Amino acid sequence: MKFTITMKDPDGAYESIEEFINAMKIDGIEDDDEAEAIRELRGNKIRELCLRWFEYGEYLRVEVDTDAETCTVIPVRR
Repeated sequence: MKFTITMKDPDGAYESIEEFINAMKIDGIEDDDEAEAIRELRGNKIRELCLRWFEYGEYLRVEVDTDAETCTVIPVRR
């Protein structure tokens, strides 16, 4: 049997992504402004990637299959 769960957390995904981006180490760059610019570029790519699974940045849908004992994230349809 399969069923879908929709979870809403307006701050969880955003805060976790921002925390990850801010913690990124930028090797070989001494200048703080340059490192921040690189972090922002990489962060934009990460945010865009996460939109595959988080609708409006806060809704996550998963499908639970009780027969296979799995839980799968359902990609956002665009």
